[in-house]
Amino acid sequence: MTPLKLPASLLHAQANACLAQWVAQLPAALPPQVVLDASDLVDFDSSALAVILGLRRVLSQRGSALHIECMTPRLRELATLYGVLDLLHTA
Repeated sequence: MTPLKLPASLLHAQANACLAQWVAQLPAALPPQVVLDASDLVDFDSSALAVILGLRRVLSQRGSALHIECMTPRLRELATLYGVLDLLHTA
């Protein structure tokens, strides 16, 4: 499966559509781990964390794990501030 990519901008207005698009793209048979590339994310708010955690929840329900690659320092800082960094498997 090709890694999913966070967009350059992910604000509250785009959050629901972004998660819905990812869920619609997921194949019926998921690999043990789905990769999310966060390298392009520049403009975001806490809604980005909600989307990532929503994707994590969907994957978990389907027997797969989320692995985030290239998490920016700012996104890592926000996840730490909200106390969810440990929920995000990152590299």
